[in-house]
Amino acid sequence: MNLAIEARGIEKTFIKKRSLRELLTRPFGRAERIPALCGVDVEVAEGEVFGLLGPNGAGKTTLLKILSCLVLPDSGTAKVGGIDTRHENRVKPQIGLVHSDERSFYWRLTAKENLRFFARLYNVSGSRIDARIHELLERVDMIEAAERPFSGYSSGMKQRIAIARALLHDPPIILMDEPTRSLDPAAALALRKFIREQLLARDGKTIVLATHNLHEAETLAHRVAILARGKIREVGTVAQVSRWGLTGRRYRLELDAGTQEIRGPFEVLSDEQTDGRRKLTLQVADDTGFERMMRTLLDSGVGLRSCDRDEGDLEQAFERILDADKESESSAS
Repeated sequence: MNLAIEARGIEKTFIKKRSLRELLTRPFGRAERIPALCGVDVEVAEGEVFGLLGPNGAGKTTLLKILSCLVLPDSGTAKVGGIDTRHENRVKPQIGLVHSDERSFYWRLTAKENLRFFARLYNVSGSRIDARIHELLERVDMIEAAERPFSGYSSGMKQRIAIARALLHDPPIILMDEPTRSLDPAAALALRKFIREQLLARDGKTIVLATHNLHEAETLAHRVAILARGKIREVGTVAQVSRWGLTGRRYRLELDAGTQEIRGPFEVLSDEQTDGRRKLTLQVADDTGFERMMRTLLDSGVGLRSCDRDEGDLEQAFERILDADKESESSAS
């Protein structure tokens, strides 16, 4: 497996801002340092969409800034495209950064003028700039609005221009920080489709997607990492992470309403009556337990309408992981 990104033991702290009162009463007091990343290890394969999930303040943006050479780690190493991020001039051509900070554009300029300016900064050949800009504006469906000032664009249009900017120098690795945060559902759906069909399927880009939108991660990511309080708590495919903390195999059953009490070699996790049906969630230890469960139900004469395997839910797993993190933090203190 060829790695597009490799980070080992990344540590980063920031100095906490002091209030005016603290500056006046304790002008020479020692500044408090806030940990942002605590020994983070990450591997991202070429051509993979890797989701970074976590609550606000978990360290997702800090990690992306380190990978994009905007911030240096206090310790640890990070390589992008096989190049150490300390070699900024060699790493930057390998990456395109998409974030939701619209202030990085010049609002009085048109989309085309903005892209021409950034193309110069990205060292795109002068003879290729206009053709490259036209190609990207077509791909993000912004040709008709290309001559309008950036200030008049909607959030979705601004984000499409941000993606076009990141692609100007055709980097193999795209870093995305909350790309759909300010978008309406239709614009967010269109952006996910663009990522999936254009950047991934057509161009074969490697994408690191930092988000707290779990549906977005389920839709796009090959693997996800749960980041909490500056530490990676779990890494794996969506299916693997979704089953985190589940000790057995779960099944959702639908029975006829009014069915008698259910007892057998299984654990009843939920039992409710809705829409004239009885819906249960049962847990067994293994496949043998499933066979015994079904035999018990059928022998008891219940009106079984359906039985589906519960493969786990990313949202519920995310909550379990964060709860476990809080518990371990509490016990440590």
